[in-house]
Amino acid sequence: MAAQTVAVLGASNNPDRYSNLAVRRLRDAGHRVIPVNPALDEIEGFAVAKSLGEIKDTVDTLTLYVGPQRSAPMINDIVRLAPKRVIFNPGTESPELAAALDRANIPHIEACTLVMLQTGQF
Repeated sequence: MAAQTVAVLGASNNPDRYSNLAVRRLRDAGHRVIPVNPALDEIEGFAVAKSLGEIKDTVDTLTLYVGPQRSAPMINDIVRLAPKRVIFNPGTESPELAAALDRANIPHIEACTLVMLQTGQF
């Protein structure tokens, strides 16, 4: 599996949260991780982007760990980021965001990043 640049929207510094586990497992799999959280400066040794607009690199995968109420105001930012794909982790599904991604021709799936990494499907 080739290393990717992966933005984790809603990354947490709490090791009990799935988003933190995703950051660690992505790192351990050799991916370049960009945690995104407006309230934090560092997660698992990575500098945190306060917003999607701070990310200047090409993002291969944007994995979502925020619910539809939180992602709704960021739809335009997500489309502008133009990731090569978006993963809606369980509980993050948003028909509004999915429709915007479809209009922008950005592929998206409803899946679990952790399961995808564990099973070699990432």
